[in-house]
Amino acid sequence: MGIKLGILGLGTVGTGTVELLQDYSGRHPLLREVEIRRVGVRSLELPRAVKLVDGVLTTDLDSIVNDPEIDIIVEVMGGLEPARELMLKAIHNGKHVVTANKAVISRFGDEIFTAANQAGVYVMVEASVCGGIPIIQPLKQSLSVNRITAVMGIVNGTTNYILTQMQTVGSSFDDVLADAQKLGYAEADPTADVDGWDAADKITILASLAFGERVNRQQVHCEGIRQVSKTDIAYADKLGFVIKLLAIAKTNDSLLSVRVHPTLVPKIHPLASVNGVYNAVLVEGEPLGQVMFFGPGAGAGPTASAVSSDILNLVARLKTELAESKTRNSSSVNLDPLFACLHEGFAEICPISELVTRFYARFLTQDESGVIGKLGTCFGKFGVSLESIVQTGFQGERAEIVVVTHNVREGNFRQALAEIEAMSEIYSIPSLLRVL
Repeated sequence: MGIKLGILGLGTVGTGTVELLQDYSGRHPLLREVEIRRVGVRSLELPRAVKLVDGVLTTDLDSIVNDPEIDIIVEVMGGLEPARELMLKAIHNGKHVVTANKAVISRFGDEIFTAANQAGVYVMVEASVCGGIPIIQPLKQSLSVNRITAVMGIVNGTTNYILTQMQTVGSSFDDVLADAQKLGYAEADPTADVDGWDAADKITILASLAFGERVNRQQVHCEGIRQVSKTDIAYADKLGFVIKLLAIAKTNDSLLSVRVHPTLVPKIHPLASVNGVYNAVLVEGEPLGQVMFFGPGAGAGPTASAVSSDILNLVARLKTELAESKTRNSSSVNLDPLFACLHEGFAEICPISELVTRFYARFLTQDESGVIGKLGTCFGKFGVSLESIVQTGFQGERAEIVVVTHNVREGNFRQALAEIEAMSEIYSIPSLLRVL
């Protein structure tokens, strides 16, 4: 008995998934059990890169999620709506769901997983984070016996490419972004990538799985890379760092810190050498220690690999459950706690003001004696200990001073900055970045 799929969307990822499922030679034999019954598209007139049996394509998406013959709905259309509504309808109809939609899962995961648990079906999301890199299932299964203390990574290829080019070529953000758009690495509207929204969606999902509680996406602190200049990249290099957009989820006593921001990463750190459009996720736990997952984070092939992996897992699960139900003469299904997402409570998220971290700050000041001393005095007033404070040169007639702190509570650091900004000697604070 074959397992029947309904696929919503036939764009880049949908096409890649269909191609993989049709070319099963040399792959896992269970793929032969998969039948593509219906594929939902916006238009029937567009040329397609894959061949499908007549009648498989349809513009009636509701008919797919309502089809009683379909076992698994594969949502690869993207966007919030109607993707969310269609997934919920599929779940209500007792269908399992495979999705690559990080935006829907990060924002409406509570609603979707609650509905799935009540309906006794699985929602599989491996493709929603880091393309083809297997990270979701390892967090749910292989690493689940560990006490996870941190999950952090480079989870957006567009921003990693931009920062890598700024570092290696010395170009400005705007110039590299324009090149990335020409090469297809950045969208025409790059907001979701360069402002950190995409990475925030992904770390929301990873944090929820790693720490066993649901995470409210709206509480995830998010900063992008627009403010990172080639000047900062050059200074970071001299100080022994590279600048990366990191997505970080880390325990802080009883609270969980979940954030996205550009970060100075020591060159000896495993994430420092992840360049170009590649992604990597570092997991820290006890007793494991550190483990890193690295690979291509987007594209038709890698994402289709993750989607098809989830499909294969579900096919194996469905065939096993069918055999068991025949043996016990029952069709009831008990969800596997290592396969489903069963946690219900929301994590308490640490406010960014309570974060304890190091900082890098660059000041433009009047070229006067005693300015460095005044900066040091003000930082000391608010308990900010400085690792280094040096005048690095001039921009025109203004002196440029770079400060790197020891670990400090962010709220204290911000208080010091507010007082420093009011000093007559300070022209501006063009850069402020956290240090890993």
